[in-house]
Amino acid sequence: MPTFPNPELRALYQRDLGTIWEAARIAGVKPGTIRVWETRGKIERVQGIGDEEPLYHLPTVKMAGEAGSRFTPPNPAENSRGPHKRTARAA
Repeated sequence: MPTFPNPELRALYQRDLGTIWEAARIAGVKPGTIRVWETRGKIERVQGIGDEEPLYHLPTVKMAGEAGSRFTPPNPAENSRGPHKRTARAA
């Protein structure tokens, strides 16, 4: 556990802050998805002290995970180029 000079910050850490692995578990995604959300501005990292591991506000991460993606196509087989076309391969 990181060392916190402020006891209130320590209590907040124990209750609402967690590592990238804890954030991923709370949101039901992989840690790489947490990094993507951070770069896209969906969530923000909580600055730790010194060279500590980055921390995330877990209730915010959980809400971001429940919000889901911005767009879900009605047919998952479709993408930005249109429907997939299956072609027969030569044996």
